Amino acid sequence: MNKTLSLLALTLLTTCCLAQTNVSVVDCPDREQTNANYTNFREPLQQAPLLKLPVGKVQPRGWLRKYLELQRDGLNGQLGTVSAWLDKNNNQWLSNQGDHGWEEVPYWLRGYSSLAFILDDAAMKREVDTWINAVLNNQASNGRLGPDGYDGSSPDLWAKMPMLWALQTYYEATGKARVLSAMNRHFLKTIKVTPITETNNKINPFLQIDSFVSAIHKNDQGISESNGYINDDGLIIVEPSIDITNNNSNNNIIDNKPMQKKEQIKEMLEATYRAHNEMRSRFGQMPGGMYAADENARNGYYDPRNGAETCAIVEQMASDEILMGITGDIFWADHCENVAFNSLPAALTPDMRALRYITSANMAISDEKNHAPSIDNALRGMLSMSPFSSRCCQHNHGMGWPYFSEHLVMATTDGGLATMLYAANETTALVADGVSLRMEETTNYPFDEAIQLTLHPEQNVTFPLYLRIPAWAEGASVSVNGENQAIADAAGRYVRIEREWQEGDVVSLRLPMKVRSTVWQQNKSSVSVDYGPLTLSLKIDEEFEQHDSRDPEFVQDDSHWQSGVDASLWPCYVLRAKSDWNYGLVVDEQNLPIEFSVKHKPWPENDQPFTLEGVPLEFTAVGRQIPSWKLDRTGMTDFLPTKYAKRADTTTPITLVPMGAARLRISAFPREKE
Repeated sequence: MNKTLSLLALTLLTTCCLAQTNVSVVDCPDREQTNANYTNFREPLQQAPLLKLPVGKVQPRGWLRKYLELQRDGLNGQLGTVSAWLDKNNNQWLSNQGDHGWEEVPYWLRGYSSLAFILDDAAMKREVDTWINAVLNNQASNGRLGPDGYDGSSPDLWAKMPMLWALQTYYEATGKARVLSAMNRHFLKTIKVTPITETNNKINPFLQIDSFVSAIHKNDQGISESNGYINDDGLIIVEPSIDITNNNSNNNIIDNKPMQKKEQIKEMLEATYRAHNEMRSRFGQMPGGMYAADENARNGYYDPRNGAETCAIVEQMASDEILMGITGDIFWADHCENVAFNSLPAALTPDMRALRYITSANMAISDEKNHAPSIDNALRGMLSMSPFSSRCCQHNHGMGWPYFSEHLVMATTDGGLATMLYAANETTALVADGVSLRMEETTNYPFDEAIQLTLHPEQNVTFPLYLRIPAWAEGASVSVNGENQAIADAAGRYVRIEREWQEGDVVSLRLPMKVRSTVWQQNKSSVSVDYGPLTLSLKIDEEFEQHDSRDPEFVQDDSHWQSGVDASLWPCYVLRAKSDWNYGLVVDEQNLPIEFSVKHKPWPENDQPFTLEGVPLEFTAVGRQIPSWKLDRTGMTDFLPTKYAKRADTTTPITLVPMGAARLRISAFPREKE
């Protein structure tokens, strides 16, 4: 009997030890260990602490899945049958004899291919095969992939760089070795032979660096230093100068500079953060994560009525996602969510069949007019919602949500996983020494505080799970199988949970959402309001005025249809405000809105929370109207009024909504005292 009791006690003790949960708060996953499941950077480069899982391993659910399906059925998914730039007849990307095709094909293909493999859509994957196989089969003898420039007369690397991203995705999905071989031949020729000054922009090569690093570190044979890619100091030799007074979508590439040799990482990191902050200092402090560059960044034009291209929005998200992996710094994940939740949704129509070239934090009208010189481009259609908003954004916007989806969960160098961006998903990954794990994430984030992870390992396995705690999430709480875990000072850091994980283990995370405010000193001390990761905007009644996209009054000159397209399926829209928008926000001494309240509404049945009709959160506050704040002489939202502009004598209750749900919005408010 005593022996039986002793064995029972030993069994209980062993079970208790196996189930022991070790919880700590850390600044970054351990980058010094080696992940046996996923390839990291090789010496002499610094290892990345976070590694992207292959495309398709993170399967979005909930609202994010819905938006990917809308994208498939919308402009990005159907663009191959709409845009003349994707016409297969005589396209230079499909043969060496074509007469058209430049950046549009790779812009479109990188988002389209990622979407195809995430959704596992057979028809889309066949379309990807058509383009990728043609690019690989027609690689030039000089190693270059695809055409050179508009007319093929000069060596131009620009269009090839986004194509390299599409090739990276294709390799992840298919494992075809010929993809890496083609990329290596391309780099062997172009980096050694083509001077950086011959590219069409000094900073564009940063896009190529990411693909280069991916190619050499996923190739089992690698590329030796003698090939000229890496110099004696271990640095990639592409080191162009940086001119941040250029096209605004390319400015995001500054952020995308990889951290290279270990000895240089501090210097490179500091330069990356400086470039990021300098963009916002020189070209606009405003909510939503972006800046006021319009098409051509102009010093001094930083009012929140100026905006950013849709190209710039998705490029910024991509830079943030890459830097998440390179640095492990939660700052980049926080910033990516800021842009994704507050700027990206408002740049497209809810059905994702039309988009806007320029989207602003303060935007009381979205029309087809020429707004020069308020916008530094004397073209129509800079602000309207159109399937032909511009040939760059028309094709480039598609990478925004697919790349975001791919980075929801990442692998860590110590054999674990990290939840980096939050949205419902199901992730399949290898942990520890090759054990397969399926992890379900259930949440309505960013519209809800609660996130639940349910783990399904193929066998009991010990590994660390890292939970990103956003910098704004003071008082976050974590429980494992219902048992609360002690965490302190976790905001802006990771909660690291290591234990022997078993089938059905549940991790619950709560990120308390509270009202906060930011005062934008550079922009007349205007104020914006945040609730968790969401920035709030004035709710404006939006009138969608539909127009024929073939009407020259509503389309840009560089937009062209394929023959035979039913244009009635692809209208464009002018958005006009049907309610007053010229309000300042009344705040208290802490710059928080007075009489502020939160209203929770039912979740939308169509899973589209980024619309005025479906958004599940509304807020009340108090405003004061400023009658002189109107549209300017070009018909565009005017600059923020000064503190001397006459105000209404009385205040007015106003409704605020999440910024991403508002296609027309005021998000940086004149600051009004009680």
